[in-house]
Amino acid sequence: MRIGTQISYAGGFAESVAEVVELEHAGLDIVFIPEAYSFDAVSQLGFLAAKTERVEIASGIVQIYTRTPTLTAMTAAGLDFVSDGRFTLGMGASGPQVIEGFHGVRYDAPVARTREVVDICRQVWRRERVVHDGRHYQIPLPADQGTGLGKPLKLINHPVRSRIPIMLASLGPKNVAMTAEIAEGWEPIFFHPEKANDVWGAPLAEGKAKRDPELGELDVVVGLPVAIGDDVAHLLDNIRHYVALYVGGMGARGKNFYNDLVCRYGYEAEAKQVQDLYLDGKKDEAAAALPRELLEAMSLVGPVGHVKERLAAFREAGATTLQVNVIEPDPARRPAVVRELKELTA
Repeated sequence: MRIGTQISYAGGFAESVAEVVELEHAGLDIVFIPEAYSFDAVSQLGFLAAKTERVEIASGIVQIYTRTPTLTAMTAAGLDFVSDGRFTLGMGASGPQVIEGFHGVRYDAPVARTREVVDICRQVWRRERVVHDGRHYQIPLPADQGTGLGKPLKLINHPVRSRIPIMLASLGPKNVAMTAEIAEGWEPIFFHPEKANDVWGAPLAEGKAKRDPELGELDVVVGLPVAIGDDVAHLLDNIRHYVALYVGGMGARGKNFYNDLVCRYGYEAEAKQVQDLYLDGKKDEAAAALPRELLEAMSLVGPVGHVKERLAAFREAGATTLQVNVIEPDPARRPAVVRELKELTA
């Protein structure tokens, strides 16, 4: 298993990068920078590339709707260049709350659009003249839709790699099947190892049956909070508001992907209660209503023996990269936690 971490988009970036440099020396393998509706991820990834030497860097994630497919490819090639081939392009559809509410772009056909974006990116990195006649993207733009002057072009620069790894964040069956078919990596959210096969086993198998062997094995990137010790169980409560935001607040009733996921895990009544409370403005009550057993299943929090058991469960469920959120209150302890995890996963 690789060990990674994520830099928060909520602030304290310089301090976070300084910590990543420490974690790199402790054995950290990869660091992810998300892009929600804060500062963009690209400028931060470039800064991070300059401050680190070995650790891989990844967008975790950029949304497919906010850039043209060719700009996404150019950006990935640029980040791979400044990092000497250490970049992974993490993409996802996000949701209508961000895409329509912040960017003013229609949220439609996420699965089909993602497939087209991946195809176009790989054409760009191979330095082919980009020609794509898809349902959602046409390159060059047809004469009857533009000036008629557009001609196929190829990337001027020679990329460091002609195939930059792509990681897709996906939850629904069709999206997960597509991810397993065309991407190097998959990033599910709120991964419950004992329930994962029931929820995603069939679509993963469907996608892998069509997978190009040149892609290699699917890298399964699982985000989870970590605290190791005999008196750390209470720290699990620190993630309640974060989980409640997604399960309760990321979408209207009947249109919340994360709430649907928790329902598929078997917590229908609890998911409804969390959403009702959150949408009524009772955020603290919504966070408190999350089942503790769910939080425990999605975490590595507890004594060494418990953490070893949970690591075995995540490995058995297919996780290959752990994107850890070290919730130790003392920042000075975090490199030690990464070292300990590296030893436990060796």
